Amino acid sequence: MMELQENGKGGNKYRRMDSVMIQEDAIDLTNGGFDQQQRTNNTKRYVIACAVFASLNSVLLGYDVGVMSGAIIFIKEDLKITEVQEEVLVGILSIISLLGSLIGGKTSDAIGRKWTMAFAAIVFQTGAAIMALAPSFKVLMLGRLFAGVGIGFGVMIAPVYICEIAPAVARGSLTSFPEIFINLGILLGYVSNYVFSGLPVHVNWRVMIAVGILPSAFIGCALFFIPESPRWLVMKHRIDDARLVLLKTIEDEREVEERLAEIQKAAGHGNADQYEEKAVWHELLHPSPGVLRMLITGCGIQCFQQITGIDTTVYYSPIIFQTAGISNKTKLLAATVAVGFTKTTFILVAIILIDKKGRKPLLYVSTIGMTICLFTLGLTLTFLENSKFGIAMAIVTVCGNVAFFSVGIGPICWVMTSEIFPLRLRAQASAIGSVGNRVSSGVVAMTFLSISETITMGGTFFGFSAISALAVAFVYKCVPETKGKTLEEIEMLFQNEEHWRGGVVELEDVEHLVQNQ
Repeated sequence: MMELQENGKGGNKYRRMDSVMIQEDAIDLTNGGFDQQQRTNNTKRYVIACAVFASLNSVLLGYDVGVMSGAIIFIKEDLKITEVQEEVLVGILSIISLLGSLIGGKTSDAIGRKWTMAFAAIVFQTGAAIMALAPSFKVLMLGRLFAGVGIGFGVMIAPVYICEIAPAVARGSLTSFPEIFINLGILLGYVSNYVFSGLPVHVNWRVMIAVGILPSAFIGCALFFIPESPRWLVMKHRIDDARLVLLKTIEDEREVEERLAEIQKAAGHGNADQYEEKAVWHELLHPSPGVLRMLITGCGIQCFQQITGIDTTVYYSPIIFQTAGISNKTKLLAATVAVGFTKTTFILVAIILIDKKGRKPLLYVSTIGMTICLFTLGLTLTFLENSKFGIAMAIVTVCGNVAFFSVGIGPICWVMTSEIFPLRLRAQASAIGSVGNRVSSGVVAMTFLSISETITMGGTFFGFSAISALAVAFVYKCVPETKGKTLEEIEMLFQNEEHWRGGVVELEDVEHLVQNQ
């Protein structure tokens, strides 16, 4: 009986021990879950920090675009430049930047994505310093040339770097970061115009431009924090270094190994002889059907982003508002601040939706909305000039145009270009897309005033609305949905024409998107 009681006590004891063991296991599981969650949070923060630092060059581009829209008013007065010189000064930046974009692809393959971004910042800052000190139009143009080359490097490499370092689930949002920072730079440029416009004419535009040099300090600090692209490291046979970077950007070690194997295969390590025999540029100039489809999509969306006239509403918004009826310079610059604020706000909307709703629905909303706003702006400048209602409509339609641009084709253009090309072609193909973008931007900026003189400013915006309508058709026919796919899966999507045209989101999805919003 005593033994039975002891056994009973022993049983109770064992039951208590089992209970303690279960509690300990639960604690271990809880700690394990906590550690995993902590690792996930750390990984997300690290990837976001890399994307932010890589995007700092874009602030320089945005600032230059924004500040020049107001500074040109005072440059024209101070240096006595003609209207043609004004067009050349504004538009040459985009034309010259194509040189940086072309060299940037080869440079980034040679020295890495990270140090190419550093070089871009140095060249741009040199140009900004020359412009700020320029005593004449010729010296001002020299500084503009340096700035243009630096911008060409920056706009090409930042999206490529972020695309290569970001996990597939967040790649769209993160690759949109450069566009966010471009818009932030534009807004800062507009604010700078407004703040410094009260200074003497000989000084104010120089101060406006010189302020753009300040972000270089942050770019210098960023180089100590961001790693090199794992895909570039694989291309250079630095597999262990690539694995270390992937371990910082992906929380699951097994997924790291899977991703590393995919990158090695994509880079051609499994079939190296094939790619050694076929030079990259030869493959781009004599493309296979799959590569041709990629070039049509990538270069097409880059060109449509600019030929719909976005730079006219950014560079020349003071002139547009002046045509509508605003005569006071301070009020003109204040109205441009509203444009910059709208553009920056709606790019944040795109960041939230791009990986949730997909690329294609946002492109539909963007291009259709821009078409309506550009057509309405044309009507306003043709029939409602010099009236309070006309001024209000001009501001609303310009703000509406940049809002629709920022929510879709603005950021998605760079996302698509950086994610659709295979690794062996990505840098050079992205450079070609950037060249198309910059040339289109330059042509639009350098001809806008002359065309407006010929067919009126209202007529010019009717033309832009027609081009924007063509962009809707291009999105429908030639842009597949890439949301949630790995870069390697996207490459396969273009190998089959049926998948390229068939794996798309239809127009009905736009209605679903608007209802969800």
